[in-house]
Amino acid sequence: MNQQLLDDAKVNAELEGVIESYELAFRMQDAVPQVLDLADESAATKEMYGLNNGATSNFGTQCLMARRLAEQGVRYIEVCHQGWDQHNSLKERLTANCTAIDRPIAALLTDLKQRGMLDDTLVVWSGEFGRTPQGQGDNGRNHNAAGFTSWLAGAGTKGGLRYGETDEHGGKAAVNKVHTHDLHATMLHYMGLDHEKLTYNYGGRNFRLTDVHGHVVRDVMA
Repeated sequence: MNQQLLDDAKVNAELEGVIESYELAFRMQDAVPQVLDLADESAATKEMYGLNNGATSNFGTQCLMARRLAEQGVRYIEVCHQGWDQHNSLKERLTANCTAIDRPIAALLTDLKQRGMLDDTLVVWSGEFGRTPQGQGDNGRNHNAAGFTSWLAGAGTKGGLRYGETDEHGGKAAVNKVHTHDLHATMLHYMGLDHEKLTYNYGGRNFRLTDVHGHVVRDVMA
């Protein structure tokens, strides 16, 4: 019916977009179950990702699925581990969280590299903010957006590079500051997109994905 309506309308970009989105949704529904079926993965691979360990199995499964999706040409993939807002029980919860993600992340990077996929796959690790250097309550930390760490791997980034420093207390960025907009501009650059060319004027104001700010951090590129 959509196609018949499009034929009658001759040219209708919005309707063409709707048809294309439904066709894409169908192709995804048809392909995803097979892509996400881990039955054909070797025991060694599952062990590497930590699927046989209760502490790492959840995030490890996500990371293994991410590799399989990337192999099938999915362009943007997000994996997530919740529960980092540690205003209390920091020592116990941070230890558990780091245990849950460390092995699967190492497995994902190793797997991508040995398959030759890390050369053109950008891996970004980050959170929404850091934590204060001073304590909160008996065993916690508060939010801190002024100084925290993200890291990049693959796609031509410099390995083993630490870029930027916080002040002596670890409270805020002090040397080679990288704003969130800079990180986003850099990520878009790796994807082949010039963030400044994504600028659109709406309601008398310019908008883009980096909020009309940001600079590509070229020092992290090999």
